[in-house]
This record gives sequence, structure tokens and C-alpha cells, in this order.
Amino acid sequence: MRDGGARWGSLYDADPGHAEGERPRERLRDLGPGALSTSELIAILLRTGLEGQNVLSLSSGLLSRHGGIGGLARASYGELAGVKGMGDAKACQLLAAFELGRRLVSLHPEDRAVIRSPQDVFNLLGPEMVALDQEHLRVLSLNTKNRVRGVHPVYVGNVNTSIVRVSELLRPAVRENCPSIIVVHNHPSGDPTPRAEDVLITRKVRGGAEMLDIEVLNHVVIGGNGFVSMKGLGFKAVPR
Repeated sequence: MRDGGARWGSLYDADPGHAEGERPRERLRDLGPGALSTSELIAILLRTGLEGQNVLSLSSGLLSRHGGIGGLARASYGELAGVKGMGDAKACQLLAAFELGRRLVSLHPEDRAVIRSPQDVFNLLGPEMVALDQEHLRVLSLNTKNRVRGVHPVYVGNVNTSIVRVSELLRPAVRENCPSIIVVHNHPSGDPTPRAEDVLITRKVRGGAEMLDIEVLNHVVIGGNGFVSMKGLGFKAVPR
């Protein structure tokens, strides 16, 4: 397959935003993938840019062109291959990476990583949820070692307190005898900033869970620009 032009602008080209010791591959090796930005991770997949545009610039341009990682994940082969600097190989590499992410979400719970942080929640559900056109609210039920027992869809549409029934949210944890849950939902706008409505839902769920001796470990809001941990905010909305 062709590679969309000459091999210019690789990860090792000089870049004003990344010093010698801060190249994406080296940062991933030394700090782990969670420390890299979305554009850096995509740059590693693409490997090279084109003459006059390094690969980090190409990666950032793709994200901007498609409105973030959610839009990029929905892009077709033709849309990707047609971008200057992309071509067959790079388009296929991106499509394969996004498909692997979607398949990871469908794995049996025992094959999933233990949830140790909000980043783990995003790594598990983000590849799929950032690409959704509607709001989805899901519940992760966890065992005593914080391993995911199940991912349970609860609502699709505009998530608000008038439609959220605490009993539906907690039913999987009760059925599976799980001591804790994590609530997850997405903002199709791409902005993961919690709204006042998100805070009300969280309070409602935590109140009901407490009565059943179930702990709500977090409420993670996912958007195309990343995620926000409501526990990290003290379960408060960010002032606008």
C-alpha cells in the first residue's frame, strides 16, 4: 500500500513543542500511554508527516478537521485516505486502531483491566463512547478488587434527573452482589465539563446506593476532548 507521499516529518524531526527527551515514542516508553495527549498517540500510529509538516502537526490537524477523536473515529476510509499526508497505509492504521478499541469494549469482564483511576474508565469505554451521537449512561459494576464485573447500558438520549431511575442504575450491582459501581456517561458535544444536571443525578444515585450499602466510586463524563472525573471535582459542576 502507498503511504501518502515521501517519508517527511517523522516523530524524530525537530518540533518546537517537544524537546529531545520528549518525543512521543520516548514519552510513551518512559511515562506510559496515559501520559500522552490524543494527538501524540495518533502521531505514533501515523509515524511520519510530510514535507513541511511534521507528524504531530498532521495528527493535530486530523483531530481539528473531524472535531476531536469522536469524529475521527467515525471517519471513513475515503475521508482519511483523502487527506494530504495520509494515504492508504495511514488510513488503514487508524481504522484498525479504532476497531481494536471498539472490540476491547466488548471483551468478557474477566479480560478487562482493574479500574484504578478515571483514566482506566476512559481507556475502557472512551474509544466507543466518544463516537456516539447521543448521550449514553452506563454503569460499571465492580467486585471487591475493583475488577469490572459488567458494563450495563441504562439510558440513551438526554440524560437528566426526570428520567433517571435509581433502581435501574443499581439493579445490576444488586443482582451481581457488587460492592461498588462507577457511573459513566458521554457528552456528544465533545465537552466533558459536568453540568448542574450531572451533579443532581450523581447525588440521587449516591443517596440510593448508600441505602443498599453500595459505594458510588465515581461519575466519569466522557467527551471528544477527554474526560472529567466528578469525584476529582468533589462531585460538583464546573462553574461556567
